[in-house]
Amino acid sequence: MHVQNACYLEALEHAQPDRRRRDLMVKNLKRARKLLEKEGRASDYDFFPQTYVLPLEHGIFVEEFRRNPGMQLPEWLYAKSWVAFHTCILAARCSQRAQGRGIFLLDKLSQVNGWRKQLDDREKPETYVVSRYLDQPLLLGGRKFDLRIYVLVLSYVPLVVYLHRGGFCRFSSSRYTLDKANLKNLYMHLTNVAIQKKNEKYDENTGMKWPISKLKQYLLSKYGLAATSKLFGDIQSVVTRSLLAVQQVITQDKHCFELYGYDILVDEALKPWLIEVNASPSLSTDTAADHQLKWGVVQDALTLVDVEAQLEGQLPSSYGGFDLIWEGCAPVRPHPVLPSMLGTDVPEHR
Repeated sequence: MHVQNACYLEALEHAQPDRRRRDLMVKNLKRARKLLEKEGRASDYDFFPQTYVLPLEHGIFVEEFRRNPGMQLPEWLYAKSWVAFHTCILAARCSQRAQGRGIFLLDKLSQVNGWRKQLDDREKPETYVVSRYLDQPLLLGGRKFDLRIYVLVLSYVPLVVYLHRGGFCRFSSSRYTLDKANLKNLYMHLTNVAIQKKNEKYDENTGMKWPISKLKQYLLSKYGLAATSKLFGDIQSVVTRSLLAVQQVITQDKHCFELYGYDILVDEALKPWLIEVNASPSLSTDTAADHQLKWGVVQDALTLVDVEAQLEGQLPSSYGGFDLIWEGCAPVRPHPVLPSMLGTDVPEHR
């Protein structure tokens, strides 16, 4: 992937700027869940961990921390600039916090209070998002992993969403354990390639990545068709529901589109959890497989954006690796049997 190609896509894609920080994503997800509580459907939005925005919700967080002994587990603390739905306006600041930087673990309230005092001493304190640590992830070979998948939003009004069939698993280079002695071992707890590269165990040949299609084959062999299909269908639902949650607060611009990089963690019960939504997913490549995937994502996205009007306003149900999963007010099912095409073969480019 050449740098100029990645820069062209990032310069072209973004919609209006101020709605897509991680703290605002959390706010919108919480609002959507609260609205559905009245209909008894709050469980539709149980795909993100218990989360608080600090310092705004510091008091609520401290109360919950003290009230619930189960929270005496490692917690993530995210900087707002390592966020979902960020934009080019915040690019300089986001670049300083991306790729796993600005993330740390804590397991004591005193750590939060000490950090809060440091913020109070600043003239303009940053906003942080603290989330309950998901401590029972699905492991492969004893290692933690998450998924990076690609989502193309051509419009928010009406909502038009494509999901790419490809993607990859990002693995940690150290075997996973909940031993507190390893609490600060980021090579165990974080899967970001930028962090894993610093570990002597980093595998340059694979980039610590595995195609999602390979993961799907593994899950089919171990858990069967029904459980695997449900998992991938649930992942697709996470995508559409998260976008519906922010649809009303995203300023629509017909000249813009969004290419998101979704980070999903799967727990040992095969439940998907939304960890991050990146509005500027990395398009740099480390391996030949990485190059093939990301080049295909860019090429197919630009075709569907249809700058030259070759599609004549007709949205294809599928193009290249992208499948239409939502149009207007309803989901679109790209396959008569499978709930999602995620993890299936990506057609070769002509």
